[in-house]
Amino acid sequence: MEPKATTSQVRKMAMLIMAIIMVMITMRGAESRMVRVQEDYFEYTAMNCREHSASIVDFGGVGDGTTLNTKAFQEAISNLSQYQSDGGSMLFVPAGKWLIGSFNLTSHFTLYLHRDAVLLASQDVNEWQIIDPLPSYGRGRDAPGGRYISFIFGTNLTDVIVTGDNGTIDGQGALWWQKFHRGQLKHTRPYLIELMYSDSIQISNLTLVNSPSWNVHPVYSSNILVQGITISAPLNSPNTDGINPDSCSNTRIEDCYIVSGDDCVAIKSGWDEYGISFAMPTKHLIIRRLTCISPTSAVIALGSEMSGGIQDVRAESILAINSESGVRIKTAPGRGGYVRDVYVRDMSMHTMKWVFWMTGNYGSHPDTKYDPNAFPEVRNINYRDVAADDVKMAARLEGIAGDPFKEICVSNATIKEAVKAKKVQWACTDVNGKSSGVSPTPCDLLPEESGGGVDGVRECDFPADRLPIEDIIVKSCSYNGMVR
Repeated sequence: MEPKATTSQVRKMAMLIMAIIMVMITMRGAESRMVRVQEDYFEYTAMNCREHSASIVDFGGVGDGTTLNTKAFQEAISNLSQYQSDGGSMLFVPAGKWLIGSFNLTSHFTLYLHRDAVLLASQDVNEWQIIDPLPSYGRGRDAPGGRYISFIFGTNLTDVIVTGDNGTIDGQGALWWQKFHRGQLKHTRPYLIELMYSDSIQISNLTLVNSPSWNVHPVYSSNILVQGITISAPLNSPNTDGINPDSCSNTRIEDCYIVSGDDCVAIKSGWDEYGISFAMPTKHLIIRRLTCISPTSAVIALGSEMSGGIQDVRAESILAINSESGVRIKTAPGRGGYVRDVYVRDMSMHTMKWVFWMTGNYGSHPDTKYDPNAFPEVRNINYRDVAADDVKMAARLEGIAGDPFKEICVSNATIKEAVKAKKVQWACTDVNGKSSGVSPTPCDLLPEESGGGVDGVRECDFPADRLPIEDIIVKSCSYNGMVR
């Protein structure tokens, strides 16, 4: 038997790394994110500044951790929505513990959390409205039918920002995890932040903890910046994915630190026949400077709900620690759709089960109405400049019989085996492609191609052009609590 890390050891490792990360974030925040002058004035960075502002205390908010503030938040945002066409507005949440149920955002609006502010999600299930399932999914993920509305929610919005000085949003998810494990859920659990059918979104400089399920879920949206987010959930918490762009275009995820019970980043676009019919892909996605700890899941997952298509994903400068797999593609017959033009470079991984993992038999369907002959297309998947150590198995690449995964490229990759590694390091079926400068030697379905590059290594592709989301620059803004 192979020696396995105990749950206690995993927790200790995660806590140590999170402590280091928090110090890094605090230093980075002190240096660049915010300049504090006095209690009622500060500067911050955002995609757009606001002409009008208010504090939640102006609307009767009480940050004592026990007073329910749902009405105060709803009234504050409703009042500030009058400024949508007059320079926009900002709601400031000062230091304190603010117990609150679900609330909706508005357009041309910023929600800003003080560094010592904590939003506590109410554990009263009656505070959570039931809403329709996502049309590209056809049903809830936890149960058929509707789903609980997300904690911070918005739909059909333009120019919405959720940010702060590393303030905290606590989903208090233990109640929901327990219901999930006991099979007591009649509806799908709420997400922590969800924005639907929206454009120009910024979610930045926050700490998200204990989400009931997914943490950040932009869906059917475009022009999205997720930046400087720390996400933490117990390693055994169910489906606490970090950041899940879903049928979104032009998204930039950067400088995020995630410890998760599921995938750190999961790229999605709908589920089987519902996703095929809705036909809204996720495309033009950048992920960079991501640190992930996920012992039972992927650092970056593509799928398994990918029936609307996933295209043009660019990931670089990725650090994975004690995670199950690096970049994983999950799909199956019945999904349809496609995953193509994926580019990954500069990945550093420590203590991994697999470095490369592709699965064509993931299963898990919304109902029995899916078409088993709806085969997905997986093509042009590129990995380069990869270093990994303490790895159980280099790669497990499993395409679909009669529908192979095509044009897989791996170059300049050095993978060092764990003490108790698998004897066969590469397992490949129903795939084709090429490799160059890879150790240990890949399977025969990825033959070596040499020459033309540094030290004879022929590099896999990575686009040189810029995406429009890269040209979005945050501005220097200020809040004056004495001015309304």
